[in-house]
Amino acid sequence: MVRKPNKVLVIGGVAGGASAAARIRRLDEDCEIIMFEKGPHVSFSNCALPFHLSGLIEDHETLVLMQPEDFYNQYRIDARIFNEVTEIDRDKKIVHVKNLTTGEEYTENYDKLILSPGANPIVPPFEGMDLVNVFTIRNVADIHSLNTFIKGHHSQNVTVIGGGFIGIEAAENLKMAGYNVTLIEAMNQIMRPFDYDMVQILHKEIIDQGIELIVNDKVEKFEEKTVVLGSGRKVDADAVVMAIGVSPETSLARKAGLELGKTGAIAVNQNFRTSDPNIYAVGDAIEVYNRLLHSQSKLALAGPAQKQARAAADHIYGRPVHNTGVIGSSVIKIFDYNGASTGLNEGLIKATGMQIDYDTVMLIPEDKVGIMPDSEPLHFKLVFEVPTGRILGAQAIGKGNVDKRIDVIATLIKFNGTLEDLKDLELCYAPPFATARDVVNYSALVGLNILHSCFKQVHVSEIRGLVEEGAYIVDVREADEYEKGHIKGSHNIPLGKLRDRMDEIPRDIPVYIHCRSGQRSYNALMALQHKGYRNVTNMSGGFMGLCFYEYFNDKFENRTPIVTDYNFE
Repeated sequence: MVRKPNKVLVIGGVAGGASAAARIRRLDEDCEIIMFEKGPHVSFSNCALPFHLSGLIEDHETLVLMQPEDFYNQYRIDARIFNEVTEIDRDKKIVHVKNLTTGEEYTENYDKLILSPGANPIVPPFEGMDLVNVFTIRNVADIHSLNTFIKGHHSQNVTVIGGGFIGIEAAENLKMAGYNVTLIEAMNQIMRPFDYDMVQILHKEIIDQGIELIVNDKVEKFEEKTVVLGSGRKVDADAVVMAIGVSPETSLARKAGLELGKTGAIAVNQNFRTSDPNIYAVGDAIEVYNRLLHSQSKLALAGPAQKQARAAADHIYGRPVHNTGVIGSSVIKIFDYNGASTGLNEGLIKATGMQIDYDTVMLIPEDKVGIMPDSEPLHFKLVFEVPTGRILGAQAIGKGNVDKRIDVIATLIKFNGTLEDLKDLELCYAPPFATARDVVNYSALVGLNILHSCFKQVHVSEIRGLVEEGAYIVDVREADEYEKGHIKGSHNIPLGKLRDRMDEIPRDIPVYIHCRSGQRSYNALMALQHKGYRNVTNMSGGFMGLCFYEYFNDKFENRTPIVTDYNFE
């Protein structure tokens, strides 16, 4: 029988800490619960912080979901803001606390302790840091400080460094507020949850909306109100938002002698218990098990933090915890586009050196029935294992409900689903919401065809090389579509005329076929294969996918396009 604790202390009062404290109260009405937060607020919406910059969330105080008195009145939880835990004495089971308002120092004993200190923004010690106005975004005070400064100083030029979630959302909302925004990313792409071929859609949207996007160029130093890049380029900056990333806040855990994992975050077991049996840890400060990578990793997301908090509280009270690991599911809005991803992508598979055979499907169907006025193309990429057909990951980008599709895939991954399972899923359908065969079902059908070697495909990333080599490319779109824009050197044979003009297509060399998004070209390819063509390949993603893939780099690198004109519709 598990002995109920008389007193539980929680360090950190945001997503993980607040959730753990509330769960403990639901399990035990008599336990004394004290929650320490060194900042001015508990239970605030961390993920919503950037939206204050555009005025979408007008009052920064709205970001605070509960006040300390709310915790006391509703849960009898003693939430102490501006109280920093400076030391944990594990032998005596006490913590040393400093009241940052009064300077008072005191101690509190505990039966169980839960750590949820979160993560800190990474701010490298660049030369000239004192010559620019640098801001980070971690809490309500940070976002209020940034917003007050740029408004009060009549700022025009704001530079955001870092192309992750916080950086992208900050850049978007600053642009919506009317500032000149430059977004700098040291890698060759923003948003690593998306593969390079998919993220080009987001690159295009960002520059189309007027943000100066600089990739593959890192910050070297700062000069007076200026960011100096490795390339020598200089960017004017009345304010600089540092959004390079976050690092787990482990100083208290390290000082207490708690074990850290190989990622540098706090090590926990399957029950979120640390190396001390009386101390648990949750949230951004811990490392978690990635069930697809089969290794420990860091995952700074609110959803997993809340699940961990509930699990830790349950284990303290002897309730069973079923820890299935994480797969990493996320979603973001970037102006008119929504992007969501889950599981593995190609970039992660290659970067981690996973010994796994896989293939991909890339589609651009409509997200609703095509005759509906708000129907929009949905860019969808599915990653699956070969030869099992097990679903490994997916990415979706479009102007509609991408989260719905990725949630379906995330659920399948959690249950070790395969292409066959995905093909057979029965999903909701009505013309205003989806198509009778949703994109996720459709992706499974294409994936099974690829898995069973029914046809070959070539990806949009390979087309430039084929064009430069003079490959034979057949465009099966209608003549008017071809005239509006086509691959240079391609041959236009519309699908409706293909069977009458097959003799124009050579049999002795490789032939690459495409249409707008891949469906008509697949039908053309199957017709050709039935007539004895053995060296024909379908272009995954079609002409629209190619245009999105090529556009940003054509502009950014000032290179010669391989298309006569772009078509994004």
